[in-house]
Amino acid sequence: MSDHTRIDALSPGTFSLDGEEVEFGPGESILQAATRAGHYIPHLCWHPDLGAKGSCRLCTVRINGRTGAACAVPAASGQEVQSNTDELNAQRKTLLQMMFIEGNHFCPSCEKSGNCRLQATAYDCGMEGPHFEEFYPNRRVDASHPDMLLDLNRCILCMLCVRASSEVDHKDVFAIGGHGIQTHLLVNSPSGQMGDSALQATDVAANICPVGALLHKRVGFAIPIGQRQFDLQPISSAEPAA
Repeated sequence: MSDHTRIDALSPGTFSLDGEEVEFGPGESILQAATRAGHYIPHLCWHPDLGAKGSCRLCTVRINGRTGAACAVPAASGQEVQSNTDELNAQRKTLLQMMFIEGNHFCPSCEKSGNCRLQATAYDCGMEGPHFEEFYPNRRVDASHPDMLLDLNRCILCMLCVRASSEVDHKDVFAIGGHGIQTHLLVNSPSGQMGDSALQATDVAANICPVGALLHKRVGFAIPIGQRQFDLQPISSAEPAA
């Protein structure tokens, strides 16, 4: 980043997003400013209360002709940002398809259906099927915690729980281990299970999962399917920062 861009990023100003002017504040990323202004850029691993990670790459946009993750690129005056293009939406659709086939995401039977950001984003991007051959991995389910359930079959490695536990809860309950297809979520406890970890149901980390990997027990269907957040409105018109 040039010195001129660095100075602009620390000062308020405006940039263009798909032809519309967006105001940004000091230190805001493109995604932060766009979200605050009511513009939707698809994302899964970003949360307004956490630092940017750029794990999922769904928020990739074109900035003055070059691509970058909107969650990590500082907003700067004079930027010409493109997000809603056929090329970028096709790339997002492919990324979503790969997320679905890499795990075990059976939406009709999942307790998170209707509140799941992966499912809702796939709908919004026009994904109608997996396209690729499914992996059908066999991953563990951890039900050792009295209040929480961890199903690694649904984990998309967004690292939101990892970062929330570290940055907000200050417990470091979760971490990422392994390489390549063996990359997986780890639990910091003597047994490696949530039951003897420091996790509490009120922790931010316990309530931030965008999919059905980390769930509260005994409340899975308290709100009937069909009446949930993304059943009632598409994610692009709902509050995108939750």
